[in-house]
Amino acid sequence: MRIFDYSFLNNGMLPANLVNLTASIASLKTMAGVRKGEHAQVFTELESIAKVQSVKSSNAIEGIVTSDERIQAIVNQNSAPLNHNEAEIAGYRDALNLIHLGYDHLDFRQSDILRLHEMLMSVAGYEYGGQYKTDDNVILEIDPQGQRRVRFRPTSAAETPRAMEQLELAYLAAKSDANINQLLLIPCVILDFLCIHPFRDGNGRMSRLLSLLLLYKNGYDAGKYVSFEEQINRYKAYYYEALQQSSLRWEDNENSYFPFIENFLSTLYMCYKELDKRFAVVHGKRVTKKARVEATVLNSLTPISKTEVCQILPDVSPTTVEAVLGAMVKSGSIMRIGQGRNTRYIRT
Repeated sequence: MRIFDYSFLNNGMLPANLVNLTASIASLKTMAGVRKGEHAQVFTELESIAKVQSVKSSNAIEGIVTSDERIQAIVNQNSAPLNHNEAEIAGYRDALNLIHLGYDHLDFRQSDILRLHEMLMSVAGYEYGGQYKTDDNVILEIDPQGQRRVRFRPTSAAETPRAMEQLELAYLAAKSDANINQLLLIPCVILDFLCIHPFRDGNGRMSRLLSLLLLYKNGYDAGKYVSFEEQINRYKAYYYEALQQSSLRWEDNENSYFPFIENFLSTLYMCYKELDKRFAVVHGKRVTKKARVEATVLNSLTPISKTEVCQILPDVSPTTVEAVLGAMVKSGSIMRIGQGRNTRYIRT
């Protein structure tokens, strides 16, 4: 049976790139904390947008989709689900809301994990929500010729309750070790959860919910304001490659956690960098939407389009962005390059 042991995180032999990544994230986290205290309204708006993106992206990774308009209506609870996919999406919304509002009272313990899974599955009416799998499952992959093969055999159904108990206890032990960096511990626990694959369905979505829970509990809340799940979905080929590398020989206790740790930390780093960009550093006391648009364009080292500005500042309407860009061109602080869809703006 798999032995869960995270003591290697305390041996001083960690790869330099992981140590550097954690240091960069810690620096960005401190900066975000200062900004949050000064500009709470901006973060409130970003949180509302990120929640929609998280619900959309985490489900999209599993092929569960609906229109952007329906996603927004479901997340904001302005409409009941109209079909099975939307019921699945509503379940993720509920579980995500529980984490956002109550992460202080939750932890990586079986009772909370089962509760979150039950919430994830309940709107769609699954009877097995909140219960470990009763049949063995396998993770398949399909090659370009359409041939299926078993990529990974998770823990058997019979061994799953015991494995989850051991995983919980191993996490609690490592969590209490002051010499273990929690930011390195979290992806190790998530990888082991994915390799156990404890549920009949919903394991991937649960892994992302549990990632957010553990990050929030340790003060790394960038995923509240820039969707962690959207970053995974955007670069999911790298995510699955790292997962495959770190799960090799997992059942023999001979796998390496480092590829998955690096991918996990890189995803979190991108969230903090995106948050940094969306906030658009301005040296005034009050950061207005106009000032943030101006700073975004003026700080760009390459020509930037209106669409790109809107992506960086999703809480600012395209109409506002267009008006500010027009005023900046008129004042001479930036110049317009190209026409139509190819229009870009750059500092003069």
